[in-house]
Amino acid sequence: MSDKPIPQPGEINIELDEQTGQGIYSNLAIISHSNSEFVIDFVRLMPAMPKAKVQSRIILTPEHAKRLLMALKDNIQKFESQFGVIRIVDAPPIPMNFGGPKGEA
Repeated sequence: MSDKPIPQPGEINIELDEQTGQGIYSNLAIISHSNSEFVIDFVRLMPAMPKAKVQSRIILTPEHAKRLLMALKDNIQKFESQFGVIRIVDAPPIPMNFGGPKGEA
């Protein structure tokens, strides 16, 4: 017999390996879209560093992007009811070229 629990109807068995479970730190998300997908690039900006690196890219269907929006809204409401309002501090605009060379046509 296996020690693994048998998923019940409607349940999804999701695995999380140790490396993925460690997570990746990101302090900037850049979101773009086409008619068929949303792309979210998670970036880590570091002070005094002229370059920033995309740490992870997630590609979603429009339906899943909207589901993510609703899930984030729900979780933010729950967080704020438990810990208080999340304040957003005005920060200087981030140059989208991140200090690198400018593209030429």
